[in-house]
Amino acid sequence: MGDVTNGDGAATEPQARHVVYCGVCTLPPEYCEFGGTVKKCKEWLEKNHPDMHEKLYSQEAIEASMATLSVDAQKRAAKDAQKKEAKAAAAEARDHEKKMTSKVLIKRVERNKRKYVTAVSGLEAHGMDLKKVAKDFGKKFATGSSVTKTASGGEEIVVQGDVSDEIYDWITETYEDIPEENIDCIEDKKKKSAA
Repeated sequence: MGDVTNGDGAATEPQARHVVYCGVCTLPPEYCEFGGTVKKCKEWLEKNHPDMHEKLYSQEAIEASMATLSVDAQKRAAKDAQKKEAKAAAAEARDHEKKMTSKVLIKRVERNKRKYVTAVSGLEAHGMDLKKVAKDFGKKFATGSSVTKTASGGEEIVVQGDVSDEIYDWITETYEDIPEENIDCIEDKKKKSAA
């Protein structure tokens, strides 16, 4: 690599470039269009870096990039852009519908005679980090809490003790985006241990 020289001929250190990364897809904003969240990326860029948003997505910038294409290529590009927008909108609607229909199950499971554990499943459908929520449960209720695999292949949070009512209240207060009618409390009977 060659040394960079300043005007008087002395070698100087090359300066590091500051690269902005999108807060939604973690790509540089120039490449957000190749991710699946273009609409959210544009909103984030407009809010956090309006000068860069103007440079990339202004009408003049779009017209300048389209001017270099042939007429057929312009038509194809416009058609592809419409398809991508429709696909992204459909995926967003699907995700929203999935969130609204998915249930959060809070089960009280009897372990031994009077020992209970509370199992919470279905939170991952609402985009929550189960390990973080399990840690919050442990702190809030002063008990042991962990993420375990279920027999069906999913994951659930297991909290020591009978805290199902408190968990129900805490989830409805802390996460307003989960509809209250989507949270169910179930009481299971004793788990059979291998004897």
